[in-house]
Amino acid sequence: MNKDTRFTDWEYPKIQDGKPTKYNWIVQHKDNLELGYKTDIGAFSYINAKYGVIIEDFVQIGSHCSVYSVSTIDNKQGRVRLKKNCKIGSHSVIMPGVTVGENAVVGACSFVSVDIPDNVVVAGVPAKVIKHTDDTEKN
Repeated sequence: MNKDTRFTDWEYPKIQDGKPTKYNWIVQHKDNLELGYKTDIGAFSYINAKYGVIIEDFVQIGSHCSVYSVSTIDNKQGRVRLKKNCKIGSHSVIMPGVTVGENAVVGACSFVSVDIPDNVVVAGVPAKVIKHTDDTEKN
């Protein structure tokens, strides 16, 4: 299924601070979230947008993911940006201040604590580049 047919009936979701959307994902500090067009966020994902989270167009986030703009463990904070058409695998964690590049793919169960370039596949704890994609794989 390509992105043109997958999102035929896409509508901007109703987001209430700290309450599950109809798709069962939660945002805290919703006023600091910028949600792009035709995004897909999986059930049971959590977004803490206290210091800003930007999710650009056509981004996919798997289920059970966490996106943090603030960490109470190490006191880090910073805006998170998920660039156009990137994909975050299920059960992954994105830490404060991180940018995930355009068309990048984050493998399931990955821990992302540094910026990820455009057009790569990363995976692991911590996430590391395992492959560069070519232009034929881009949407």
